[in-house]
Amino acid sequence: MNNYSNTIEIKARPDEVYDALTHKIPLWWTEMFKGSSCKAGEVFTVRFGDHIHKTIQVKEIKGNSKIIWYIEDSLIAIPELNNQTEWIGTTVIWEIEEKENLTLLKLTHIGLHPFIECYDICSNGWVQFINSLKLFLETGKGIPYKE
Repeated sequence: MNNYSNTIEIKARPDEVYDALTHKIPLWWTEMFKGSSCKAGEVFTVRFGDHIHKTIQVKEIKGNSKIIWYIEDSLIAIPELNNQTEWIGTTVIWEIEEKENLTLLKLTHIGLHPFIECYDICSNGWVQFINSLKLFLETGKGIPYKE
């Protein structure tokens, strides 16, 4: 199966990318953030309005190079989807690699593949928020979901 994967170049240092993924999620993903995402074992919940949420456990953090999230709970309660819990049990892997004056950030979402119902909606969502993360790191202002 082809899991969703996206690699972007960011004009930022690896430690800044790491910091954004562990300490600054409300500034690029969604302002509706509760919990903590700074170290392994911590759990946080992100919401996108009243009908979409994900509860995520930080499974692993390797310095400024790799972060792994496990989706413990999720609901995407929109009429277009029959299966609104497809994210549960999936894994998000962030890989950070320094390259000259840039950082390569690779996102792999294991379990998000073209055979699941939310693939188009969810992969487009990732594109939107990865671009917000890039914007945040390069300009200081992302475009997170707002309440």
